[in-house]
Amino acid sequence: MSDLAQKIALFMDELQRRNASPMTAQSYASDLRDFTDYLTPPGEQPPDVAKIDLLILREYLAAQYDRGLQAVSIRRRIAAIRALFRFLTKEELLAANPARLLRIPKIPQKLPQVITADQASAIIEGSLDIQPERPHPKRDRAILELLYGCGVRVSELAGLNLQDLDMNERWLRVRGKGRKERQVPIPGKSAESLLEWLKDRAGDPRQTAVFLNHHGHRLTDRSIRTIVKFYASWLAGDDSVHPHSLRHAFATHLLQDGADLRAIQELLGHARLSTTQKYTQVSLTDLMAVYDKAHPKAK
Repeated sequence: MSDLAQKIALFMDELQRRNASPMTAQSYASDLRDFTDYLTPPGEQPPDVAKIDLLILREYLAAQYDRGLQAVSIRRRIAAIRALFRFLTKEELLAANPARLLRIPKIPQKLPQVITADQASAIIEGSLDIQPERPHPKRDRAILELLYGCGVRVSELAGLNLQDLDMNERWLRVRGKGRKERQVPIPGKSAESLLEWLKDRAGDPRQTAVFLNHHGHRLTDRSIRTIVKFYASWLAGDDSVHPHSLRHAFATHLLQDGADLRAIQELLGHARLSTTQKYTQVSLTDLMAVYDKAHPKAK
């Protein structure tokens, strides 16, 4: 095993000890594997970590641009490399951190596209009556209701277990990013749909997942995305809608109806208020569109 591979293995072990989420660990492993492949000449070993300097890192960064990668993908890969070198210097396995001076590309700020309340209702309300018939319409309805009614992430929804539900008090216990837990209230219609699904839910009694596939196993993130895309395409004619679209809509519609921004931050599980504030920008954009259309002094 090369010196670089050994150091990466130590870093991955540290991520596991820190209880990093499986998605984070998988992403770092993939990005560092790409970094290793870039540094490895055909039939040879990659250089020792101590020989990797800022110039080499900048060459790798330039190669990502040459490959046509988007800024968000490049940022993710550089973040993985920075985390690796930060760990190595902290553990005194490396004298200096060359990645500290590596500049990362900025991401153009884009306002999220938000579906309207009518579009969300059309997708959810029509899910039980859709033709051709779906194998688990009550499950799908509950999924759509919770994504829009509770604003949970798709990974959080897929990770829900039966013991996370308090149907008497109508609360969800959600495990978010960084394995942080929070409680989210379940609105009336979402609770009704969830109870209807739980009555029909079968599978192995030892299976704790709330949402199951046709094999009786836990539904994956990808499967939930496919379900949402199917209903959005069939009922709203928009196959660009995904689970996060419903989360965006949840936050934006709450804000438009007067909900406090910090309360929305808690419901979404955002670590920083600045992340939640992008929904304010969406609402202001909608407000200016109304003004431009309706006010006599707008033009």
